[in-house]
Amino acid sequence: MSNSVMPTRRRQGLLFVVSAPSGTGKTSLCKELVASIRDVRYSVSYTTRPRRAPEVESEHYHFVDKKTFRAMVEADEFLEWAEVYGHFYGTPRQPLRQWRQEGIDVLLDIDTQGAAQIRQRDPGAVSIYLLPPSLAVLRQRLQNRQSDAPEEIARRLKKAKEEVKAYKEYKYVVINDDFKTAYRELEAIVLAERNSTGALDLSSLEQALTDTEEER
Repeated sequence: MSNSVMPTRRRQGLLFVVSAPSGTGKTSLCKELVASIRDVRYSVSYTTRPRRAPEVESEHYHFVDKKTFRAMVEADEFLEWAEVYGHFYGTPRQPLRQWRQEGIDVLLDIDTQGAAQIRQRDPGAVSIYLLPPSLAVLRQRLQNRQSDAPEEIARRLKKAKEEVKAYKEYKYVVINDDFKTAYRELEAIVLAERNSTGALDLSSLEQALTDTEEER
């Protein structure tokens, strides 16, 4: 088969939605994915929660006050937004639209509320749920972060028990027991989705097959 009829990459980038209980390792896995695979961008969300000591503005989040966030909601600047633990989080529309038009895949690190909104608005989005190996391990990871008070950890664990029930709504599930293993599984999902028939431009191949049939 000549190169003229070979399948090519899609014209529009894919949207990957990753959710997980707090402390599962979602952010670290997503950042490793973006650093290791070409043409994948990490969407930086807006939030009204205070910036933690190690966090960097515009790298981890865009930190804004509630007045600014509400104005952005009114202007319909978010693809999705939700209130979590008393703070607002939102995914900006414009960067995602631009990247996907350029054929770049976008990775969203969002909670189950936001993921449900995305699935309604974009049924083609690829949803992935990360699970901890157990709630005991999750508790230990939250304690090891040393960034939350005991009562905050208890609240996050309670919410985790509620959130994990949503895993059935996702296309894929990855258990983060070992970071390297979980990363390889995430990488495999991205590469497989990129090579699915729905993600490739097969028009030249279809035309070649049609021409062959007509010649007969």
